[in-house]
Amino acid sequence: MIVGASFDTVEEQKAFAESEQFPYALLADPDRTMGEAYEVLRPEDGGLAAFPLRISYLIGPDGTIARAYDLNASTTLDEHAADLLADIATLS
Repeated sequence: MIVGASFDTVEEQKAFAESEQFPYALLADPDRTMGEAYEVLRPEDGGLAAFPLRISYLIGPDGTIARAYDLNASTTLDEHAADLLADIATLS
């Protein structure tokens, strides 16, 4: 299952998902509870505090984080997808 999340409201997430035709669920985290739990909050004084860090998590069937991928690094989206798929194959 693929799930995306951001600090947007439910309404903003719904509009974004519809406009981009996302094939997966987007979660709304306007109070940043999930963002804090997954350590994606930016420093308040950094100018980008309104946006979470771009990190993907591969979560195992037992609910634990098997891998984390920092999309803020120099990795391209194609490289990220390839790494993620390779890790899924390895861990399956």
